[in-house]
Amino acid sequence: MAIATINPATGETVRTFDELSEADVQRKIGIAYERWLTYRATGFEERAELMHATADLFEKEADFAAQLMTTEMGKTLAAARGEALKCAHGLRYYADHAAEFLADEPLADPSAVGAKRALGRYQPLGPVLAVMPWNFPMWQVMRFAAPALMAGNVGLLKHASNVPQCALYLEDVFRRGGFPEGCFQTLLISARRVEPVLRDPRVVAATLTGSEPAGRSVAAICGDEIKHTVLELGGSDPFVVMPSADLERAVATAVEARVQNNGQSCIAAKRFIVHSDVYDAFTEAFVSRMRGLKVGDPFEEATDVGPLATEQGRAGVEEVVDEAVSAGATVLCGGRRPDGPGWFYPPTVITGITRDMRIFSEEVFGPVASLYRVADVEQALEIANATGFGLGSNAWTDDPAEQERFIDGLDAGQVFINGKTVSYPELPFGGIKRSGYGRELSAHGIREFCNLKTVWVG
Repeated sequence: MAIATINPATGETVRTFDELSEADVQRKIGIAYERWLTYRATGFEERAELMHATADLFEKEADFAAQLMTTEMGKTLAAARGEALKCAHGLRYYADHAAEFLADEPLADPSAVGAKRALGRYQPLGPVLAVMPWNFPMWQVMRFAAPALMAGNVGLLKHASNVPQCALYLEDVFRRGGFPEGCFQTLLISARRVEPVLRDPRVVAATLTGSEPAGRSVAAICGDEIKHTVLELGGSDPFVVMPSADLERAVATAVEARVQNNGQSCIAAKRFIVHSDVYDAFTEAFVSRMRGLKVGDPFEEATDVGPLATEQGRAGVEEVVDEAVSAGATVLCGGRRPDGPGWFYPPTVITGITRDMRIFSEEVFGPVASLYRVADVEQALEIANATGFGLGSNAWTDDPAEQERFIDGLDAGQVFINGKTVSYPELPFGGIKRSGYGRELSAHGIREFCNLKTVWVG
């Protein structure tokens, strides 16, 4: 894929970019490594000042950052502005809490190990490569960058090829926030050039959010090099609704959970598993709301759902939906692309899905909801867990016993009861199974790229 800004609402190529030469890539890696040798010695207070200054820029420039995101990947302008402000929140969170999260962990009784003093100490690893996706082109990067920089690491960003202006803005905003040259750099390179960067001995670890094939590739290369990785590879999140749920709230949240980011979110609810006692009422209200959403120009305030980010992405969504329909599934709304320019696809609800259909087991990265009717909690859990993914999950019930059953029984990195799965700096984020491994955010996220050094003093 060429490195270019292509407006997904029109299909127009706005701007193209040349890849970095190999000499430039080597120069940037060298700068990163040399910077880390000095930056790792800075204190939390100094780093925090830089983080707060960068957060100030995100808040001041939220409208500009939003324009970049909407132009490059098509999310609504309101959602893009919210993403920019969330970046500021993430920066401030780690600025304020990193010292606490990475404080020495002394052994209460060092004499138990024959020492005068014994402790664990967190120290940065070095330059880390982040391979990042286009769907949250700034927040996803910040989930890595804020904790990594506060821990004393430095970052190299290989962003998705369709959001180059977002990638360059991120490098620039850290620079203008006062971070020394080399602390955070963007590498405008294609995917085929990632492997040599991963194998460079000056790059000590990697984090990737993206497709399963990309995750397998990065994990295999880093495994061969014995380098630490964190992977977030998407999901097919269940959204379970039981009879005791507040149905009106559940429906409203279900719509929001499915079409957020134009349906292109790893933690978007994708499979709606509804108890038979409330299935008909839920379906009627859900389909009505999905059908009533306004699809259109993401720059317009009234728009609920913008275009999909890429032409290939829309083709993939169409293919899975069309195959399901051909195999006997029923489309309750949507299901066909509109006429005209841009990569739009309507909010779609499908039922009558069987296990041999791709839509049952694959992630659909667009505003397509799958509906399932179940008889009880156990059947709901069986369908919810009948996927290779395990990122987020949602269950709606006011029954305390059912809540605990879903909390324990859903195979996922996250379970949200009576709410929509959301990433918060305060909570760990990550998945299990084919959704990846490791954690972002919270104290766990900042410790991922640290060496926990055991210290024993006799």
